[in-house]
Amino acid sequence: MDISFHTEEGRFNYRVCAVLVKGGRLLIMKDDALPYYYLPGGRVKLRETAEEALVREMSEELGAAVRPVRPLWLNQAFFTEDVTKEFYHEICLYYLAEAEGLPEDGFSRKEDGKKLSFEWAELESLGKKYLYPEFIKEKISDLPQRLEITSEYRR
Repeated sequence: MDISFHTEEGRFNYRVCAVLVKGGRLLIMKDDALPYYYLPGGRVKLRETAEEALVREMSEELGAAVRPVRPLWLNQAFFTEDVTKEFYHEICLYYLAEAEGLPEDGFSRKEDGKKLSFEWAELESLGKKYLYPEFIKEKISDLPQRLEITSEYRR
């Protein structure tokens, strides 16, 4: 069971994401039904550690074995989703991760009937991307050595 629930005031999510950086590029993705990019990841399940969730989600989304290296950020996000207009309170752990066997160029996969597109974006070009969470654009060029807590408010 995903740690996600809906109330009259909005939705709560507990997620994990992989920060996969290779050769000055960051792996970003988008659901073709959505206008924005985000980092690969997904919801943590009840009784699942964040690291287990990251490995499972990357296997599902990327079809690749991913190894969490270290946690980078715990982001507290408060936002209204751009398409559904649903309000979210989301806690997400972002892990620096390593993966073997990912394509060097963009690629796509299907998951639950949805087409997911993946792109290796140059770190310098992230400021021009429609990418969430927005703090990634600034912080990706100087990865923390210890876990940092961030908060993002977007209406």
